[in-house]
Amino acid sequence: MAVTQLPQDPLKGIKHIIAVASGKGGVGKSTTAVNLALALHAEGYKTGLLDADIYGPSQAMMLGVADGTRPQSAQNKYFKPVEAHGIASMSMAYMVTENTPMAWRGPMATGALLQLIGQTVWGELDFLVIDMPPGTGDIQLTLAQKVPVTGAVIVTTPQDIATLDARKGIELFRKVNIPVLGVVENMAIHTCSNCGHSEHIFGEGGGLRVAQRYQTELLGSLPLAVAIREQADSGKPTVVAEPEGAIAQAYRQIARRVASEAKKVKAVSNTVNISSSDD
Repeated sequence: MAVTQLPQDPLKGIKHIIAVASGKGGVGKSTTAVNLALALHAEGYKTGLLDADIYGPSQAMMLGVADGTRPQSAQNKYFKPVEAHGIASMSMAYMVTENTPMAWRGPMATGALLQLIGQTVWGELDFLVIDMPPGTGDIQLTLAQKVPVTGAVIVTTPQDIATLDARKGIELFRKVNIPVLGVVENMAIHTCSNCGHSEHIFGEGGGLRVAQRYQTELLGSLPLAVAIREQADSGKPTVVAEPEGAIAQAYRQIARRVASEAKKVKAVSNTVNISSSDD
């Protein structure tokens, strides 16, 4: 798979790059990524967020950035990230309108990702959180091959079909020598707002089983709560909307664990060449 090289040292000022990934869609990966970035910022780290979901960018809306916002130019060939809630952000959503479909084949999408990463003036950051598209396709492989990722955070729900895909995601990162820092389990338990009854709608313990199988950490479990969705949709994710609330504190605990695990890992430049066919 031929991929355009990044400009020299585009990420020089970034200490740690964290890929937030999932094996399938619908497990709350983007919501986890934005709240993780905001939680790292709340913990005192200089943080950036890259929306690498070229086909379905959602971070602009989650960060409350108005449709039509465009990044400022630097030296007529670089982008300045858009600041929102104290973090630096970049997304394909800043390049197109919200109704524009990204009808691109793989090479165009990967080229766009490299541009977003390599032509953004990130400056000095402690953490750059990358919200990956779901699955294990071209975008994931390009990132693994061309960007010095410190480690990956895998997002799943407890149900068996989601944890099956989460395992595939972990195997991908292992294949390209990117450490998996841990697993975040979303929608772990639902508590009825009327009667207070709690129920494991999507099963119980799935995230922990995946973490144990791959000898990694269960970074945290989050409830199935309507507030998480509503707050992200409104442009004020939970960490910003209710900073002292229990869910925001859970995200901050996850952030502390991610930071701790990341500091144990030396970022590596991955040079593994992966063809379209599996050996």
